[in-house]
Amino acid sequence: MDKQQNNSILKEGFLVKRGHVVHNWKARWFVLLPDKLLYYKYEGGKKDPCQRGKILLANCTITCPFLEYDNRPLVLRLQTQSSAEYFLEACSREERDEWAACITATAGKLKTGNGQSATPASTSPTSLQLHNVSLNQVVDSMYDVHSGIKLTNHMEQGSAFSNCFSGSAVVDWLVSMQMALTRVEAVTLASALLEEGFVRPVGVKSVEALRSAGLSEQFLDDSTALYSFAEAIKKKGSVKAETTLTAIETSGKVMKRGYLLKQGHKRKNWKVRLFVLRTEPGYLHYYDPSKDGISPVGGFSLRGCLVSALDDNGVPSGVKGNVQGNLFKIITQSDTHYFIQAPTHQEKMDWIEAIKQQT
Repeated sequence: MDKQQNNSILKEGFLVKRGHVVHNWKARWFVLLPDKLLYYKYEGGKKDPCQRGKILLANCTITCPFLEYDNRPLVLRLQTQSSAEYFLEACSREERDEWAACITATAGKLKTGNGQSATPASTSPTSLQLHNVSLNQVVDSMYDVHSGIKLTNHMEQGSAFSNCFSGSAVVDWLVSMQMALTRVEAVTLASALLEEGFVRPVGVKSVEALRSAGLSEQFLDDSTALYSFAEAIKKKGSVKAETTLTAIETSGKVMKRGYLLKQGHKRKNWKVRLFVLRTEPGYLHYYDPSKDGISPVGGFSLRGCLVSALDDNGVPSGVKGNVQGNLFKIITQSDTHYFIQAPTHQEKMDWIEAIKQQT
């Protein structure tokens, strides 16, 4: 990329792109310019200087969110003037919407020619707003020994859970108590309870919804999606020991998400991974963005971990490849070393600070 292009960069970062011929998903580094979107490969921990492709933005249309991929809810679609389609996945709802807004504004300027932004990218219907609703009072009512929600025992994928309730039971209760007029409103209210940490997901299905969906879609009106009161997790005996380790690890609130590069332990090669930082309990998991499974490819508890920035001058000890810098290292309590590279210095410092708060 020449100096003139560098001076005109509007936004850049990792997105996961679907292939045109073989419909696999690959992480690419995208650069938004005033008239086009370029994308590059990352090889060995460094951006390839040769672009892999470009998307001309004049008269393109954007669909955000694009919801035809059930296991990829963070996708946006670009359709160019020549009807070519590009499917791009972001690391979070906020990042997806920011990319959509930037691309829409850029395309709008090309269309109008007068510097005015075009109509914002199409979005899902506006979520219901919760006016004059006290979430504390809602939770107190749910706890009520006489009229509160009934706690029951459930099984999910071979694991036993006690003192919990299903998503549909919560919706039923909110409607029956007239705290919501419709099931849609009840789901919105329940999603707010999740967002504020009053209730938490229990089991794979509800955890995945919280990890990947927007606020209005986090809570599932589903008899097989399980939830419990947040305080119950901390009480002895609230959830039985049969709860799987993965369910416990991924039950915490998501504090930070983003694409980072991780050095492999055996081959020492660098791969883009989606990192998810959770609290209560504090875990850092990483996912393969080329796959649409809900299970992480790795992760570890942050209790007792040490995290530190690495000097960008030269190649630090333990690091392989021609990396671009912005490196940091995590040493777990079991003395496993993880070498991670952030796209920018600011992201590196943000991740280090967020991880330190969980150690």
